[in-house]
Amino acid sequence: MLKFESVTKKFGSTNALDNVSFEVGLGEFVFVTGPSGAGKSTLLKLLLRQLKPDHGKIIIEGKDISELKKDQVPFYRRKLGFVFQDFKLLPDRTVWENVALGLEIGEDTKNPEKKIKDALEEVGIEDKKNLFPRQLAGGEQQRVVIARALVTQPKLILADEPTGNLDPVTSRQIISLLDHAAKNGTTVLMATHNEIIVNTLKRRVLKFKKGKLVSDTEKGKYEED
Repeated sequence: MLKFESVTKKFGSTNALDNVSFEVGLGEFVFVTGPSGAGKSTLLKLLLRQLKPDHGKIIIEGKDISELKKDQVPFYRRKLGFVFQDFKLLPDRTVWENVALGLEIGEDTKNPEKKIKDALEEVGIEDKKNLFPRQLAGGEQQRVVIARALVTQPKLILADEPTGNLDPVTSRQIISLLDHAAKNGTTVLMATHNEIIVNTLKRRVLKFKKGKLVSDTEKGKYEED
């Protein structure tokens, strides 16, 4: 589903990613770990096509996304789901409207109300649909973000420290939702520093250090340097 082939990305003389290669299959849940500056954020930005590699290929469903033309990038991104630490919800829109935004910018508009309703039910906040983000707790806001990511039924979800601002109980609930999405066939790549979640869930772990992929472990553990 997803493949990095000898990918290098430099900023000046610094290798943010250094000759990185790995593959991720459809429906896999993979943690991306490592200290600050290891290359995790660069990896996600490359997958979002916010950046292009200096060398190597990034293959998504058989296509090298670095070769996409500028006007093709928005269409590519519509097939992805994003879950970030700072939520990125629109404060002047309700829960329903924030989730609907995922469909407004997408191509598939068939049965939008059913898709939104199903997504809200899946994350357990259908009763909050008329509230605004400021009226929600942090965990509830993150559930809205996940619903927005799921509403287009993406094949790939990118999650960047999605539990960073949440308490341990809520964090486990959020990870459970993402893990459920993976079990339903969505590939999930999650960058995190949360040692407890990584060690508890026991999914595949890609560990980075100074731009290099230093380990790729099935059912791995979070390891400090």
